[in-house]
Amino acid sequence: MTSTVDRPATPAAAEQAPAPAARLRRTVRSSEFTLVAIAVIGFVALTLTTDGNMLSSGTLAAFFRFLAVPMIIGLAQMVVLAIGQMNLSVGVLTGFCAMVAAWAMLEAGLPAPLAVPAALLLGAAVGLGNGLLVVFTRINAFIVTLATMTIIDGLRYGVNGPGTYQDYSAGLQELGQASLLGLPVVFLIACAVAAGVWFLFARTVPGRHLLASGGSPFAARLSGVSNDRSILLAHTLSGLLAGVAAVLTLAQSGSVNASIGDDLLLPSFAAPIIGGVALAGGVVSVLGTCLAAFIIRLVDVTQAQFAINRRWVDLIVGAVVLGVVLSGAVRQKLSRRSS
Repeated sequence: MTSTVDRPATPAAAEQAPAPAARLRRTVRSSEFTLVAIAVIGFVALTLTTDGNMLSSGTLAAFFRFLAVPMIIGLAQMVVLAIGQMNLSVGVLTGFCAMVAAWAMLEAGLPAPLAVPAALLLGAAVGLGNGLLVVFTRINAFIVTLATMTIIDGLRYGVNGPGTYQDYSAGLQELGQASLLGLPVVFLIACAVAAGVWFLFARTVPGRHLLASGGSPFAARLSGVSNDRSILLAHTLSGLLAGVAAVLTLAQSGSVNASIGDDLLLPSFAAPIIGGVALAGGVVSVLGTCLAAFIIRLVDVTQAQFAINRRWVDLIVGAVVLGVVLSGAVRQKLSRRSS
């Protein structure tokens, strides 16, 4: 569902509520409906070209299991885009939190019930640090998170060098392979997190403040909204979600090393941007972000199925993201001219 900065409905507006036909037309024209259609067509096409292999229980379980992390990473980027900023460190932060949690279980002897919260707190702390740097230095978040990305990248290798951590928690790995009602538990956890993020933006005051700060910082300040507080909240939440992605990575992979997270930066932007999130801030779409992550996952499966060079896949995804950004800029310019 897409969330924007809306004014309270008036009685007159309630009387002029769109008819069912008008609501249907609006739904069909929405970006989420387009993404649903693309996802269905893509899934059916992939099923047909693989002779129905996609419908086997093992393949479906693997598909949704490895969809969980891209969903969370997309949401981690989305909450920062909501205020019109970016977080380039979400990928390496995910890997760093995973490495630290694995180290805590194997080297420090902490049980998983303590190592998992530690990973979440570490992600939130780094996110808060990013927010504090942006607020107190007034340096663009792009530059701040680029710097922290580089620092964290070095810290990842400082934990265990190029070595691999494995066999850290049998219970955590069993959770990563467990299923409930035919769906992987890690995917259900990702869906629950997505529902929580949707609730934040759609039903809570802090979520509305985030959108207000992203939509118009000046107007938000005049309305009594603290833009600095919104920045801190957005970056802290982004770091926390990166910590969640790290925990899911630990659960589903069974082993982690310092390269974890290197391939997450592009998907972190691709999912929310393709899903309809505005780069300028003020508009988010949790459903669109998750659907876009689903489509990107379909592309990854297609690449593996037909042995397509990974560089071509990155080129296509990058071109789609650029196309969405350019089309949004053109639409915005046209709307300004018409008004």
